[in-house]
Amino acid sequence: MSGRAVEKTFKDYLGPMRVPFLALPPVCIFLGMATAYWERGHISLWYSFLALLGALSSHVSVNAFNEYLDFKSGLDARTQRTPFSGGSGTLVTHPDLALWTLLVACVSFLIPVVIGFYFLKVWGWGIVPLGLAGLLLVVAYTGWITRRPLLCLMVPGLGFGILWVMGTHFVLTGRYSWASFFASLVPFFLVSDLLLLNQFPDARADATVGRRHLVIVRGERYSARVYVAFLAMAYLSLAVGVVLGVLPGGALLGLGTLVLAVPTAFRVLRHAEDLEGLMPALGKNVLVNLLTPLLTAVGLFLSRWLG
Repeated sequence: MSGRAVEKTFKDYLGPMRVPFLALPPVCIFLGMATAYWERGHISLWYSFLALLGALSSHVSVNAFNEYLDFKSGLDARTQRTPFSGGSGTLVTHPDLALWTLLVACVSFLIPVVIGFYFLKVWGWGIVPLGLAGLLLVVAYTGWITRRPLLCLMVPGLGFGILWVMGTHFVLTGRYSWASFFASLVPFFLVSDLLLLNQFPDARADATVGRRHLVIVRGERYSARVYVAFLAMAYLSLAVGVVLGVLPGGALLGLGTLVLAVPTAFRVLRHAEDLEGLMPALGKNVLVNLLTPLLTAVGLFLSRWLG
């Protein structure tokens, strides 16, 4: 067998995990590490690694469940894929990988469960509410949450923001804090926006299988205004955290991505009903999602080192 054929097979097996979309968990975990470090001056690299492993595994699980269920419902065959939406398309080309996809979803679901029990032993029951909420979101997202517009809007940010950032802070410190809460609001609003904007190209196909997210029930123009409001709230949350004194001034480094966010917001409003014109905004939106919490985290680390 040629090297080219081996590489293709390997990529096919990785397809349901949506590997290109796994950059967000490390950024969110890094932000939780930063709030813990800013408060304590030290963090456990072992606990940080476990938090990252749990986040990556849960993200792989929800991706694989989504791929499997979208294939079974027929949505995959109707979706107009873009670099930012529509799934990987792996099972449309290789339907024989459906069982593998389901196996990946289930095994990767068990990893954060095991990690959760480990931290339960370390810190006690305080980790349980976030842990159970996270697991529930993984199994309920595709089949249930995507049919409830408000939940479908909020849940991505809840998982990536509140649960992962505050959860990481907890496993590193043994407690929750206002600093981790306000920091978590940045990915809360941004990631909800990320999923919202990525639903624009999928709306017609999604509606055929019973999904009812905001773009379907209220349309592109309304959803574009919600997108801009959430984008503004991400930056406002950061500023409010600093004004209230729960975050250091260095966290405002995250505001640096406004140079990307502002023109992206105008493009979304201008091209809400024009997919071709909207596409550059989807790419810029990904950068805003990755760079804003990353810069906020860097600012938190610098505040501790220089303060």
